[in-house]
Amino acid sequence: MHRDPPVLAGPGLTNVADAVTSAHRTEWARIVAGLIRWTGDWMLAEDAAQDAFAAALQSWARDGVPDRPGAWLTTTARHRAIDRLRTATSERSRLQRFSLDLETPRVDDAEDDRLRLIFTCCHPALPLDAQVALTLRTVAGLPVAEIGRAFLVSEATMAQRLVRARRKIEHAAIPYRTPPAESLVERLNGVLAVLYLAFNAGYGDVAFAEVADSAIAVTEALVDLMPLESEARGLLALMLIQGSRRASRFDANGELLTLEEQDRSLWNHADIERARLLISSARGRGPYVVQAAIAQCHANASSAGATDWTRIVVLYDELTALRPSPIVALNRAIAVGMRDGPEAGLRLIDEVAAELDGLHLVPAAQADMLFRAGRRDEAIVRYRQAIELAPTDPGRAQLTARLRSLEP
Repeated sequence: MHRDPPVLAGPGLTNVADAVTSAHRTEWARIVAGLIRWTGDWMLAEDAAQDAFAAALQSWARDGVPDRPGAWLTTTARHRAIDRLRTATSERSRLQRFSLDLETPRVDDAEDDRLRLIFTCCHPALPLDAQVALTLRTVAGLPVAEIGRAFLVSEATMAQRLVRARRKIEHAAIPYRTPPAESLVERLNGVLAVLYLAFNAGYGDVAFAEVADSAIAVTEALVDLMPLESEARGLLALMLIQGSRRASRFDANGELLTLEEQDRSLWNHADIERARLLISSARGRGPYVVQAAIAQCHANASSAGATDWTRIVVLYDELTALRPSPIVALNRAIAVGMRDGPEAGLRLIDEVAAELDGLHLVPAAQADMLFRAGRRDEAIVRYRQAIELAPTDPGRAQLTARLRSLEP
């Protein structure tokens, strides 16, 4: 006999699938982190957590969603872990240790476990791509197949990479802990860099939106766990503002649009407001906070023509003082060109071009400034150079469209 799924009391939850999805977002990392601490086995922890969420889909549809979904999932995951351990006689001693404590951990323990998990996944002893993949899988709970697609490899290949990363943690005796105070800032910067890489891997293609969302979710957790760290707030704000434009980044033909071309009414203004609050509550002014403030200037403008380029140049000056790089210098040059005129921008781009030789962004920026200066033939030459150097299909398509609009 058919039974309708139970109606849930939680805001925005209309069925069991929504409840499980919501719980996965908030509870996955806590559950996996706790299981890793108790068992020392990363794969076992992930498998037991996955079992628990699969069980929730069936049990909650039959019995209704429990009052404390996280506690239900934690207990179920632990029992599933014990079941798996019982099948391996060599694990008997570990099973005895694990079975000593089946009570729900204190909140402080769960919070500490999540921090341990994030910092261990992003340990500098691991290759950078392994840090990104392990964070997406173990902290965010993203399916292996989805991570593989984002890295342009098969599910089997990505699974092997994750196995190697877990073995590296074990064999290199990478400690499962939050870094000591003397190295916390440096390690946190590494974590933030990994999360931003993960976000960009998903943000660059609408097909990988779940990857970007997972990176945002982990960064949200980090802000929750380390509320005094301004740079975590800055990165989350930056991700939210960039992600707010997702619905407007491509036209009906799937071609990438510039900020000037995007329909700003499609931007997610709730996320932009969340970002504003994060920026205003940041206690410090590190590179991510400043980058978020630059993005906020674009988000605040009602149109491309209303952009406060004077403010953006000032912010790029601040960013240059904090973290100088040729890319920052290029972006500052573009902002100066928008503020003071294209010829001024071209002079500054020329100054940094040698340091970015081979990067398509340089001829693309030159082409745009040349076009704005009325130097169409020179702009065409630069667009052709940029197309040759562009590393992605969407980027090449965007530049090709702009070139076609200039050619007779």
